[in-house]
Amino acid sequence: MKKKVQNYLLLIAISACSIASSAGKDLNGNKTDLPGKKSWEPVLQYTLDLHKKSTHPATYPFDRPWEEIGPGYWFAPAFGHWDIVHQIFDAFVYDKQHGLDQLYNDIKNQEPHGLLPGSIWFPRKDGKVKAVRWNKTTEGHPPMWVYAVDEYMRLTGNREILPDFFTALVRQITWFENERKAKGKGFFYHDIIDRHWESGVDAGVRFDEADLGPQACIDATSHVCALYHFAGEWAKELGLKSTYFKEREKSLKDFINNELFNNKKQCYFDSWSVNDSSKQHYVFENFWPMVVGIASKERADYLIDNFILNPKHFLAVQGVTTVSMSDPKFELRMWRGPVWNSMTFWIVKGCIHYGRYDAAKILLERALDSTAKQFAQTGEIWEFYHPHGGDPKKVKRKGNIGRDYPSPAYLGHNPLLAMAKLYDEVKKKAK
Repeated sequence: MKKKVQNYLLLIAISACSIASSAGKDLNGNKTDLPGKKSWEPVLQYTLDLHKKSTHPATYPFDRPWEEIGPGYWFAPAFGHWDIVHQIFDAFVYDKQHGLDQLYNDIKNQEPHGLLPGSIWFPRKDGKVKAVRWNKTTEGHPPMWVYAVDEYMRLTGNREILPDFFTALVRQITWFENERKAKGKGFFYHDIIDRHWESGVDAGVRFDEADLGPQACIDATSHVCALYHFAGEWAKELGLKSTYFKEREKSLKDFINNELFNNKKQCYFDSWSVNDSSKQHYVFENFWPMVVGIASKERADYLIDNFILNPKHFLAVQGVTTVSMSDPKFELRMWRGPVWNSMTFWIVKGCIHYGRYDAAKILLERALDSTAKQFAQTGEIWEFYHPHGGDPKKVKRKGNIGRDYPSPAYLGHNPLLAMAKLYDEVKKKAK
């Protein structure tokens, strides 16, 4: 009976695929050309439709239409974290104004001290959330929104928005400097203080042996370095002094490259593990210096060739695993092994920065081929995926909500349209 049900679902999915492939419609019902391979059209059309289903009219606390993380998210409806940044990159493929609206929504509720809210929760049908709420004091999210602002301006040529986002950026930098400065040098996420997973990497293996305290995290320090970079560039364009931002960017670059890099292992690590092999783990967070352009070309190539494209480490059927498959901590649970398409997306952006179009093409093709296959079999896109292309329900979440598998109908970590568009760009340049 189980096999018959699966076959029935597969037939439904295939039927839906043929309809989607011939339809190719945007959010307004207009015919549109989807990027990427023809075999990806069904899942990309589904993704477009899901964006439309997830978009709501302007309501408190937003002045513009807002998009939730995805109706299948176990804690829906919700807005924010770095999920919305991935959705914004997707929006730039089909509706740049909608993407800009989400950027404004993201900075709309910035606190006077500079904190940008992590997740904003809306009332739920089960009554567990009765009013709009969010943490206003202690939990932010990885500040990757600056990359989306930069991308919007590149795509549209519209620089008039710059003052709005420069102001938000300076305020957020101020918050990081006041609230997330590590002891000594660098920056941290609250994960290392109270295990509340501000970094977005819930229960990441690199924290398993780490002592609590304000120690420099490789991801937070890299992200803040990127904030300084954009602040310096934007200040210069606005005719403002950029010296402070440039100096801070250089200082963090030097710290990351000199003190958070292990020469023997030829890899970046957190401050508590860089010189302690008993606490070292090979995880995708180690690649943030490459993603944001801090690493040298030589180091970036080594990371790409020996770790990212190595099937013994991170190169899986679905894309880039969150933990090396050779690491003893690797398991098929949430951020401790499975693949998140959004993280493959960021690794790809890093590869492109260093001219490694060959690697970018391989990663995008694997991620989208496998995602399309899983969609044909399940009729869904998932919060995260089995690294070897297995059933998404065979990978575990946290086990604390009665549904110990990834959320379906989940947009926040699936910038599939943006990834398909990147594929079209890099395949022409790949050797």
